[in-house]
Amino acid sequence: MERGKHQASIFGGAGFYIALLLCVLAAGVGGYFWLFAGNEAADPASDPPPVTEVENPVTAKPPVEVVNPEPPAKEVEKPVTVVMPERETPPVMATPPVEPEPPALIVSPLAGETVGAFSADMPVYNETTRDWRTHEGVDISAPAGTTVVAAAAGTVQSVAVDDRLGTTVVIAHKDGYVTTYAGLQEEVSVTEGDSVSAGAQVGTVGNTTLTESALGAHLHFAVTKDDVPVDPADYLGQ
Repeated sequence: MERGKHQASIFGGAGFYIALLLCVLAAGVGGYFWLFAGNEAADPASDPPPVTEVENPVTAKPPVEVVNPEPPAKEVEKPVTVVMPERETPPVMATPPVEPEPPALIVSPLAGETVGAFSADMPVYNETTRDWRTHEGVDISAPAGTTVVAAAAGTVQSVAVDDRLGTTVVIAHKDGYVTTYAGLQEEVSVTEGDSVSAGAQVGTVGNTTLTESALGAHLHFAVTKDDVPVDPADYLGQ
């Protein structure tokens, strides 16, 4: 009975009010946290911006202006002037004097005694015809059959039997010279058109010269230069 009274006095006295006050405070604090804390959680705008943690912060330096360097100007190669050495002008060789061409080889057509001299300008006595007449050659005596040769190189112009001079060979040479070999035996060693050299056999000594038969076997040898009679001695002496 006393215990029930004691409990009633606690709840009915000052303790009751203290307990009530604590309840009110607890409710107020809870409402406050529910009101403000809930709104802050619901309003994302109210959240403070997240702080990004920067490791090893570096003191900001003023931006450096980067200037693209211009490429170095390409050095223009200067043209190199190549100076070629002057070519030495070869010395002008003096033209050697033109030596006169040596005379063509001229040989005597026959070795023997001259029995009739050259006389183209003055008549001489002819024992065969017993008259006076010019003699445009020389008569060289030799035994019949003796070899007669060409006095110089040339071309056989003709081979014929002349009415006065008998078997005759005519050879043309350079520079307008022509040699005649008359009184030969009928058999000769060349034909018309043959090229002969000096000393080549033309024929043999005969006695076919009708106008000079009194002289016996011999060669009548004559020379002309541009159709003009020339002393054979002068021609052979060149």
